[in-house]
Amino acid sequence: MAQYGPPVSPPPKTIPKKPRNSYIIDCLHSYTYVWPKKGKTFWFYPTRIEHGEVSGYRWDGRKWTFYGFDPGSIDQVACSPVPTLY
Repeated sequence: MAQYGPPVSPPPKTIPKKPRNSYIIDCLHSYTYVWPKKGKTFWFYPTRIEHGEVSGYRWDGRKWTFYGFDPGSIDQVACSPVPTLY
């Protein structure tokens, strides 16, 4: 299985609009803005999504740092392109 490192550039400067419904799985290997249920929002680049764990890289304002968290702690996420439900 290939290992994925952090992105080579910072996240977009524009914060996306918070969606009503979203799924972190749709944002794998994409710049993703995260609205947690508690705490501050942040840019994230998910590289691995499993039941009970999301891992990837979180932007600290200067660099990407490896980070993991429980997907149950997410309120909403936004990534580009925005998936369309049919």
